[in-house]
This record gives sequence, C-alpha cells and structure tokens, in this order.
Amino acid sequence: MDLAPPRGTRDFFPEDLRLQHWLFGHFREVARLYAFAEYDAPVVESAELYTRKAGEEIVQQLYAFEDKSGRKLALRPEMTPSLARMVLQRGKSLALPIKWFSIPQCWRYERMTRGRRREHYQWNLDIFGVAGVNAEAELLSALTTFFKRVGLGPAEVGIKISNRKILQTALEKLAVPPEHFAQVCILVDKLEKVPPEVVKEEVKALGLDPGLMDRVAELFSFAELDAVAQVVGQDHEGVSELRQLFALAGEYGFDEWLRFDASLVRGLAYYTGTVFEAFDRGASLRALCGGGRYDRLLSTFGGEDIPACGLGLGDAVIVELLKDKGLLPVLPEHLDDVVFAFDPSLRSPAMQVANHLRQQGRSVDLILEDRKLKWAFKHADARGASRLVFLAPDEWAAGKVRVKNLKTGEERDVPLEAL
Repeated sequence: MDLAPPRGTRDFFPEDLRLQHWLFGHFREVARLYAFAEYDAPVVESAELYTRKAGEEIVQQLYAFEDKSGRKLALRPEMTPSLARMVLQRGKSLALPIKWFSIPQCWRYERMTRGRRREHYQWNLDIFGVAGVNAEAELLSALTTFFKRVGLGPAEVGIKISNRKILQTALEKLAVPPEHFAQVCILVDKLEKVPPEVVKEEVKALGLDPGLMDRVAELFSFAELDAVAQVVGQDHEGVSELRQLFALAGEYGFDEWLRFDASLVRGLAYYTGTVFEAFDRGASLRALCGGGRYDRLLSTFGGEDIPACGLGLGDAVIVELLKDKGLLPVLPEHLDDVVFAFDPSLRSPAMQVANHLRQQGRSVDLILEDRKLKWAFKHADARGASRLVFLAPDEWAAGKVRVKNLKTGEERDVPLEAL
C-alpha cells in the first residue's frame, strides 16, 4: 500500500498543525484588526456554481462528481462563489456594507509547482456594498499588515495592480465584441503561462483575429500609468480609479508596496475593475495572493448586483516564501506538566493529581505505563513540558508530590492543594 497522501494533498502531523495554527492565527488577528467577521460554507457545492464562463481554467480544474441522487457537485476550488450564494440567500435582510473573511480548504486539479498544490487553505477577505476604491485600499492595507506581521516587507514582496476597464477600452478599440470581453481577458491572462501560439489558436476559435494578442501586448509594454492614460484617455474611469487607489495607498502608508502593471488581468471572468496580485520580488514563486473588484458577480447567479471586491492568499505559497527567507518560527510543543507514578501502587493517586491540575486549566500528560524515572524525565523533555510532577511512596504518604521545574532544575515537595 502506498502510504503517501493523494498527489497534490498533504498530511498534517502535529508539528505541521502547530505551524498552521500560527499562520491562521495571524490571518484571524489581522481580520480582527480590520473588523472582518468570520464565516464558512460547505466544502462540497453545486458544480454549476463554478461553471459561469467557458474558458476559465477553474472549470477544467474542478474535482467534480455526482452524488447518489445524480446531483452534479464539486469540491470548492475557490470561496467567492459560495460567499456570493450566501449573500444572495440573505438578500435585502443583509445590512450593507459587510466585511467578511474565511480560511477555507480549496481543491483544484491543476499542474503543481512549488507552493501550489491541488488542495490548499486560503485566507479570503471580501467587502460587499462599497462602490469606491476605498474598499480596495482597505483590503490592501490588511494584506500588507499581514505581510509585516510575519516579517516580510516591500523589499521582499510587491503588489502589481491594474484595472480591467483599461483592457476593456483597448479591446473595444480593437473591435472585440463585448460578449467576448471576459473570454479574451482569460486568454490574455494565459499569455505568461502557455505558448503564444496556443493562445492565438484559442482567439481564432472565438472568431477573432489572432493578431489581436500582438496589439494587446503593445498596451502591456507600458510600464507607467501615465503612458497608458495617453492611449485610453486621461479621464478614463479605470485610470482615475487607479490614481485614487495610489493616493489612498499613500495615506494608508503602503504605497511603496504597489507597482502598476498593465499586463495584469487575473484569470477569473467575474472581475470588473481593479485587480491586484502580490508577488515574490525574488521571482522564485508564482503569485502569492490575488484579488480585485467583482461588481457583477451576483447577477450571474440570477440576483441583483452589489458592488464587491476581495482577495485570497494561499497557505502553501506563503509558507514557501517564509521558508526561503528564514522567517518560519520554531514552534515546539507546549505542555505544562507530566505526571508520573514512581510505583504502580500510586497509579490511582497519579490520576487524582492529573485531574486536579487539569481542573486548574493546565495541560497534563499522565504516564499510563510502568516506566523508570529516567525515562519519565526524557519523555517530559521531549514533549516540551515545564514541570515533571512525580509521586513517590514516602512523599505521597505525607500528602505531598515532588515537582521538578524543567526550565530551572529546581525541585521541591509540594502539598497537593498547593499545586
């Protein structure tokens, strides 16, 4: 039998979960600082929730199946559609704006690279009900706050930023029909991932001129927002929104993290405005985080649209970056006490001592087997215990236990009630 977990998935041994709890603790604390409320949803959803637009990679990457009643289901590949479903479920009874976060496990059958697996946990932050770029600024401020908490600065991590409306105008000038806009955005996002000729073939399959991608590449060659504004217009909505966002970033104090990148479009069809992507400046990893504005997602599910934006940051890729930078913490197991009966006749009193300590809120490992004292010391040290509490016949007859502080080496007899 192959003892490895399925390809692209992970086992979490105790030391792995200690690291996960540390990371998720930072996720939750930053969310708390920014007043986001936590929510969750089923890991199994209706497959139609993810098949909104043909051409999205996510559709081909679904872990999809039918249940015993013939329902088409899928393991969630991302959280935003579940969030949209929940917002629609509450409808007008939901007081806007809302700021919600989650840390879901997500599943995608995709090509694996370093930091990218077929299952991962993702920190999601979303804001519904705010139409202006104030919402994006709040999200990016929270994101950079997280990076700083784990030891990363703008020298290690940058955030590329653009706006879908700029590309939309460019494609309109190139006579791309509006109904093909979302599909072309998905193809543009593939330019850095697959050979150009493959993308051109897909453009041709849409009935469009394959040379379209060469002209789009010209727009992407601009490194400055002002240069793009020369093409689409100084008063262009997308340009104005980006300028506002850069100004807000200066007020928040995270502007040095940002970099305009005309080639950034993100691969999901539902983005409608600002898009962003955090990246490793060392260029050893793929995107650390991505997000953007999706004002028209709810109508794809038959609901009334609400302005919205959000971001997602995966656990596997950020851990890889922290490992590269030597920023992963040493997280030994923490245990308060090991309780050991020196003699088998003291097994029952040892249980009483362990129960007494646990009632005081201390974590206690009770030695359940007949062992030597030397072994008990080694065991307590290996478990990272603070104290060894052992029961010997003479001391117990006097109503006391012996306590050794494993940090200082101090050893003394203590009455049970004084423990």
